[in-house]
Amino acid sequence: MLKKIVIGVLVFLIIVYGGLLAYLYLNQRAFFFNPAGEIFDPAAVDLDAEIVTIPTSDDEVITGWYTPPAGDEPVILYLKGNSGSFSSEYERFLSFTGAGYGFLSVDYRGFPLSPGEITQDNLLADALAAFDWLAEREDEIVVWGRSLGASPAVWVSSQRAAEALLLETPFYSAVSVAAERYPFAPVAWLMLDQFRSNDWIGAVDEPVFVAHGTADRTVSVSNGERLFAEVPNPYDIWIEEGADHSDLWARGIWERAQTFFADTAEGG
Repeated sequence: MLKKIVIGVLVFLIIVYGGLLAYLYLNQRAFFFNPAGEIFDPAAVDLDAEIVTIPTSDDEVITGWYTPPAGDEPVILYLKGNSGSFSSEYERFLSFTGAGYGFLSVDYRGFPLSPGEITQDNLLADALAAFDWLAEREDEIVVWGRSLGASPAVWVSSQRAAEALLLETPFYSAVSVAAERYPFAPVAWLMLDQFRSNDWIGAVDEPVFVAHGTADRTVSVSNGERLFAEVPNPYDIWIEEGADHSDLWARGIWERAQTFFADTAEGG
């Protein structure tokens, strides 16, 4: 009788565990991506930017905002994170243009301004298409990737020649973050969109600046530290004490970014 009970309990636990893994697998993109969000118009936020559409893979297009630089400053390819529309970050774009920088930012496919399916391959292709579109118009491009956007930023910089690469709260890889959150699950086998920045960073020739906070509850600071340790051409890493995932703008990342971009332009 005891043996039957033990076997029954084990079978029950296996069924529950298998069901949990199936639930995680089937719903993983809903956990990872949060595309819903308010859409802003550049004119409504007093931003002088052109609304552009950019062709990408599979004959699809993505939509973004573009402003050329006012003078000798470079143009920033700004790659957003995993939630909402890039347009919600208009305050950053106002700061960019106010300092004379140009910028291009887009919604990846599946996000508010760009129809299509959200997948790793599509995000990487969209980021590359945005860079190529910008390279046809601008000579000096710096790439800025925030959170999830840091991974396509690494990918683009490994495939194209930019002036510099800034990674704000990057993960070592998305699958490593998932492993931290779900240590009970074989995420390396289950995860469709693994965004292995660590596999791509070795091919990045550009100078790299990494920014992270010690209190980041979304992507632990160890991710940024480990990724920076594998950068072939490191510029600097800024670890802000007590900063959470969305705190770095208020704590001065833009000022540090301008120093980084200026040093890069001077060959520093």
